[in-house]
Amino acid sequence: MKDKIEYTNGELTIIWQPKLCKHTGICIKTLPQVYHPQEHPWIKIENASTSELIDQIDKCPSGALSYKLN
Repeated sequence: MKDKIEYTNGELTIIWQPKLCKHTGICIKTLPQVYHPQEHPWIKIENASTSELIDQIDKCPSGALSYKLN
């Protein structure tokens, strides 16, 4: 498994570090239209606005999800 996987919408890049994930499910509960753990790719970044994504990522307790503005 890769150390970091990136997903971008052109404005924002989500960085997922799978080894840090504690599987609390906050991402799925907060934005179920974006996070689909049974699918590949599991993050559908286009299904939420940049501000919604930032708000959700800031709530990730493990730091497995982070972002950078492009």
